[in-house]
Amino acid sequence: MSNRLSTAIRAGMAASVLTVAALIVPAGAADTKVTFALDFIPLGRHAPWYAAVAQGYFKGEGLDVTIVPSKGTAEVIQSVQSGAADIGFVDVPALVLGRAGGATLKMVAVNYQKSPYAIFSLAKGANVTTAKQLEGLSLGSGAGSFTPKIIQGFMAQQGLDPAKLQITNVAPPARASMLMTAQVPAIEFFVMAKPGLEAGAKNSGATLTTFLLADHGLDLYSNGIAAKDEYLKANPDLVKKFVRAALKGWKFTFDNPQKAAELQSKMVVGLKEESIVPEIEVLRALAITPDTEKNGLGTIDPAKMQKSLDFTVKYIGVSGAVPTAADLYDTSFLPAQPVKP
Repeated sequence: MSNRLSTAIRAGMAASVLTVAALIVPAGAADTKVTFALDFIPLGRHAPWYAAVAQGYFKGEGLDVTIVPSKGTAEVIQSVQSGAADIGFVDVPALVLGRAGGATLKMVAVNYQKSPYAIFSLAKGANVTTAKQLEGLSLGSGAGSFTPKIIQGFMAQQGLDPAKLQITNVAPPARASMLMTAQVPAIEFFVMAKPGLEAGAKNSGATLTTFLLADHGLDLYSNGIAAKDEYLKANPDLVKKFVRAALKGWKFTFDNPQKAAELQSKMVVGLKEESIVPEIEVLRALAITPDTEKNGLGTIDPAKMQKSLDFTVKYIGVSGAVPTAADLYDTSFLPAQPVKP
C-alpha cells in the first residue's frame, strides 16, 4: 500500500495541472490568492475552513482563499506538490509515505490531535468495546486502504495477534448496509461517520457501538495543515497568516456549531445543517485535548510526532528513504498567541 501511495505521489509530481472542482470566495484585488485542498469532498467535518472564510478571518489577514475538494490525502499531496494547490489538509501517515516517495510537504499545524480510525459494530452483534475482541473479528474494510495496517499495528501494541483480525473487502458505499443487515459483524470508517451510522442503526431497530482506537491507546497524530518546503521558505508570513486565520475558524466552529453549520450549508450546495452539526461534535473530540487546551489548537508535540513516524514505519511500511521527524513538521508557523479552544 505504501508503494501505491508513493506511485501516486510521483505521478502527481509530474503533473502540471490537477483538475478539481473549486469553491471560490471572492476577495479584494489586494488580497493574496491561496488555494487550499481539503482531504475529501466538503462534509460537516470541514465546517471550520468554511467558517474561516465566511467570518472573514482569511480576508482579515489579506488572503483570498479558494477551497478545493480532493479524493483522499494522496491526491492532496499530488496537488500541493505539483503546485495546483498551495496548502493542503493531509494526515501524518500519508505525509510520511509522501516524504519517502519524494514529496516535500511539511506539516505546520495538527488539527486532528487524535486519530479518527474507528470500528463500528452493533450492540446485538459483535459489540466491539475492547481491543481483545479484534482477535478473530471479521472486519469490513477496503482493498488499497492502509487503515487495516493501522488497526493491526494498534493490536500489536496492545499485545494482541494482528494475524487474527480477518479483513473482508467491502467497498465504502456498501459497508453501512452490510453491517445493518449482519452480512459483516463490524466495519471500519473514520469516526466522523458515527452520526450517519447511528441514524441507520436506529432505523434498523439496532444500536451502534463505536470503538475509537484513539480512546483505547492509539497515540497517533492525524490530519493537519501542510505545504511544500519551497512554499514555506518563500512565503513564511503568508503561511503564518493562513494558519492563524484557519485556527480562528476552528475555534469559532466549536464555540458556535449551529452558526458554523449554517454558514457552511450556504457555501456548499446540497450540504444540510442537520448533517453538519453532529460531525462538528465528533470533530471537537478529535481536536480538543489537554494539549490543545494548554498550548492552543494545531499544537505539535515533537515526541508525539516521533511516535507517529515510528508507528507508520513499523506497521504501515515505507518504500524509499525514511524521513526524520524533523522533516515532517515546523512549529514556527503556529500563532505566537495560541488560539485556545
